[in-house]
Amino acid sequence: MTTPAPSSRQRWLVPVVVVVLSVTVGGGLLARELYRRPDQPADDTAGPVPTSSVPSSGVPGAAGAAGEVRMTDDARAHPQADAVRKVLLTYFDAINTKQYQKWTSVVSADRAAQQPLADWKNGIRSTTDSDALVYRIERGSGSSLRVLVGFTSRQKTEDAPLFFREPCIKWRLVMPMIVEKSGLKIDTVDGGPPPEHEKC
Repeated sequence: MTTPAPSSRQRWLVPVVVVVLSVTVGGGLLARELYRRPDQPADDTAGPVPTSSVPSSGVPGAAGAAGEVRMTDDARAHPQADAVRKVLLTYFDAINTKQYQKWTSVVSADRAAQQPLADWKNGIRSTTDSDALVYRIERGSGSSLRVLVGFTSRQKTEDAPLFFREPCIKWRLVMPMIVEKSGLKIDTVDGGPPPEHEKC
């Protein structure tokens, strides 16, 4: 018994299907690259998100190797990017140098009231923050901003948060900022689950 030869229509249908599938897969991969969010790495081996460094603050041990707060292209394009960067640089420098008055100069009155001097010093007594990176700056309600920031915190294990006793923690969280006394200030964070974190 012989198998009938495929018709001419069947012969050209297979290559057409192959071409259509190839174009579909290729288009999908291209779309994925074009629409990837700035903070989403291409794969596990991808390098860091493109960033822009700021000049050193001159404070040893401040955010980053030379006291810097970096930004993705997306964050840097925001009209208030420079103001946000300066606030964060002062914020991290104050923590690293244990200067409470400097810290209160860039946080809201509500946030400062929640952390009086003794509580604040106790909470950051062995903390050093570095590698600050602003992923995105978004408009909040009114004139407020929502700033997505990542940074590394190193401290003695006993000074780490109770829910994550590690000497080195990579944090990623949204810092709300409001305008207070004609300047941007880091406001209180709403209660809820701990921000995104992982062991270094």
